[in-house]
Amino acid sequence: QVQLVESGGGLVQAGGSLRLSCAASGRTFSRYTMGWLRQAPGKEREFVARIDWSGSLTYYPDSVKGRFTISRDNAKATVYLQMNSLKPEDTAVYYCAAGLLGGTRAAQYDYWGQGTQVTVSS
Repeated sequence: QVQLVESGGGLVQAGGSLRLSCAASGRTFSRYTMGWLRQAPGKEREFVARIDWSGSLTYYPDSVKGRFTISRDNAKATVYLQMNSLKPEDTAVYYCAAGLLGGTRAAQYDYWGQGTQVTVSS
């Protein structure tokens, strides 16, 4: 069992930056691939970033590549999402997720945080 708690969301102007954190409980954090997904009102949940258990492999969709960076600290059981050059279309609730498969689809994740709101104003 893994419990996840996100923090760091907020309101930022376009072009600004935010850093999201996701603290995990449980001793098996390092076993899981970690992902960030987001959901805007009226839209499906969208993959944003993933990082493998070791932290050496990351993957991003084209929509955020070069602007977002995912990282993890297994000693602290925490995963981060650094978001730069934010755009209004990045506005969404951002969710942290853990999964043994952990791919680009929401169904590949087993545990979810409660989400944190990110709002980017134009």
